[in-house]
Amino acid sequence: MATQVIMPALGMAQDTGRLVGWLRAEGSSVAQGDPLMEIETDKSRVEVEAPASGVVAGVRVHPDEEVAVGTVLAWILAPGETVPSTESTPPTPTAPGSTARSAEPSPPLAVGGTAAPGASQRPLASPLARRLAAERGLELAGRAGTGPGGAVVAADVTAPGPVTAGSGGEPGPLARQMAEHTTRVWTTTPHFYLSRDVRARRLRDWREAVRRRSGLPVTYTDLLLRVAGKALAGHREMLGYWDGGGLRHHPAVHVGLAVSTPRGLLVVVVRDVPSLDLPQLVAAREAVVARAQAGRLRAADVEGAVLTISNLGMHGVDRFGAVLPEEQSAILAVGRVRDAVVPVDGRAAVEPILSLTLSCDHRVLDGVQAATFLGTLCESLEEPALLLDAMAAGRR
Repeated sequence: MATQVIMPALGMAQDTGRLVGWLRAEGSSVAQGDPLMEIETDKSRVEVEAPASGVVAGVRVHPDEEVAVGTVLAWILAPGETVPSTESTPPTPTAPGSTARSAEPSPPLAVGGTAAPGASQRPLASPLARRLAAERGLELAGRAGTGPGGAVVAADVTAPGPVTAGSGGEPGPLARQMAEHTTRVWTTTPHFYLSRDVRARRLRDWREAVRRRSGLPVTYTDLLLRVAGKALAGHREMLGYWDGGGLRHHPAVHVGLAVSTPRGLLVVVVRDVPSLDLPQLVAAREAVVARAQAGRLRAADVEGAVLTISNLGMHGVDRFGAVLPEEQSAILAVGRVRDAVVPVDGRAAVEPILSLTLSCDHRVLDGVQAATFLGTLCESLEEPALLLDAMAAGRR
């Protein structure tokens, strides 16, 4: 059966994507996993791999067109296959904010953004914008839209007030996307928080020893990734997430990392963390962060995270709570390593302390499950030998 090439969703409630260009021309052969096309979202430009081997055929979307997530862009045909006739009509480019996942179709657009003949005369708006407006009891009629042709998109509904162009305060696409995401998650997900202070002397010694002996530019974030990956592998309940009214599970332990980029805050993904040794993990983290900074992420760089680590310690923050990403049941907020007075053998002593706060989705996790995971994490940070022993036992 012919394989569809679709506009993928790359997380953060992406509704549309723009095709930058095809990396394989129509009629050319492609192997599964080969770079096939480049798309652009509010996050970044992303190379998308071919979902199957065969011949590229039936191209329906061309460079610079923006279409809804889930739109069929082309087909990959095996020998003897043909493009299905039912898919011969090209899709209509959609306004940013519209979504193929909504049951309500986007209003048709003609050149210049006016309604096509026979279209409804209701205000031009994306399905997501209509749903958000209905939830808030807002009227779309007369509301200025920032989408093509003046279409009202989700960001126009969730914006706190009018912002005039050139005022210096207009948010960029990624900021709008982040605003929509945090509003949606915060208002629909029951958060709860657990915090613990970790005695970080051995963690600090571990980092310094690795740097001194190997020259590896390891960071506290790398060590947190290492420990979190191992802890997640031992707490499979942490791999669950709430989706569409039901519980689903991630098949592998990929760990997200919140990264500040020139375009805004992104969550990138270090994949298969438990299988990586420390040099491999450092290299993987450096590579994905570099791609994020350059705006050249791949699809795998933003998909499938089980848990995200958000580290603000380098900015002098002691402790904070983070809002959950979508399709994750927990996010770990990390403060700075700081000196504090703590009891040691009945005496006051100054020790380095690291504060961790775990934000959790109460639909997926209860307090005991989350506390048990956080306890495993903290024990491994306070005594890295426990982690090394467990990894050695796992290899036997």
